[in-house]
Formats: sequence, structure tokens, C-alpha cells
Amino acid sequence: MFVTDAMIHRMEKLYGHPAHRSFFIPVGDREYDYIRSTQKHGRDHDFTLYIRKSSQVVVIAKHFYPPGLYRAPSGGLNPGEDFHDGINREALEETGCRIQLKRFLLQTAVNFTRANHEAIHWRSFVFLADYTGGDFHFTDHYEIKEVRLADWSEFETFGRIMRESDKGGLHYRAALHDAVTELL
Repeated sequence: MFVTDAMIHRMEKLYGHPAHRSFFIPVGDREYDYIRSTQKHGRDHDFTLYIRKSSQVVVIAKHFYPPGLYRAPSGGLNPGEDFHDGINREALEETGCRIQLKRFLLQTAVNFTRANHEAIHWRSFVFLADYTGGDFHFTDHYEIKEVRLADWSEFETFGRIMRESDKGGLHYRAALHDAVTELL
């Protein structure tokens, strides 16, 4: 496990105690296998960053996303990496931005389940951050297709597109944004 209780407590001391939410998300066999493949070395987490730049939010699109779909960037820690190092590394790789964390918004417990009732237990750690610099020239071209700024109102459209998809992971991303919207 990359993220320890001590690491979480440190982030809570620095950025506040997050709200907690639980989700049960059905996924197909192919998506289940993909999520399982991301669990190298026992990884069971991601962090998601709502990065504000003035009145807008930095969003990303992945190569397989349908036109018009964007979301807040996310990533995972490497073994032995702390939150700050991992978050700053992923922000640069996925968005080309430097950031300053402001608030620990949300911690989730997720069960991605498939028809035979097998489940992958996952956690997300969601942070609010401010843009402090960078040129939006991201380096992770394998995962990321595009980075841009979006108005908060656009997340309603992003959520609709996610919910219309057949991917449970996108349904989860829509639910995650709904929870963040409630908190802000």
C-alpha cells in the first residue's frame, strides 16, 4: 500500500479534514481487468486535483474520451513517494502546471464490482489547488490528449457525457465531481 494512515493524517493537518464518501460502481469485465492492471505493487488509490486558475479550472481529456469530455486531472503515487512529490510530479506531467495545494476536499472509498461480485477496493484523495505557473505543455502524451481551462458550469456537460458512457470509471468521475461541487 503506497498511502499510509500517517501520510493521510499529515495532509489533514496541512490542508484540513476531508469529507468522506463511499461509492459502489459496477464495471464490465474488461474495465475491471484494466483497473486491476493499474494496481502494480498493491496500488489502491488515486488523487484528483481541482486546479483553479482565476475563475476557471484546469481540465484534461484522455485519448479515448468522446469529443467534449474533460475532467479534473488525477494520478497516483509511486512507491515511497509522498503526497507533495507525487502531486507536483503528476500536475506537471498531466497539465504542464505548477500548483499550490489549498484544501483536502474529499476522501472516497470505492468498490468497483463486476457481475460475479468480485470487487476492487479503491480510494481517491481529492484536493483543491491553485495554479502558480506553467505553460500547459504537458509531458504525459501517452495518457493525456489535451489540457485546457474550463468554467465550473461546463462540468454539468462533462458529467452528462460521463453518465451516458458505458464505462463505470467515468460514472465514478461524474459522481466524484458532484461530491466536490457540494463541498465548494
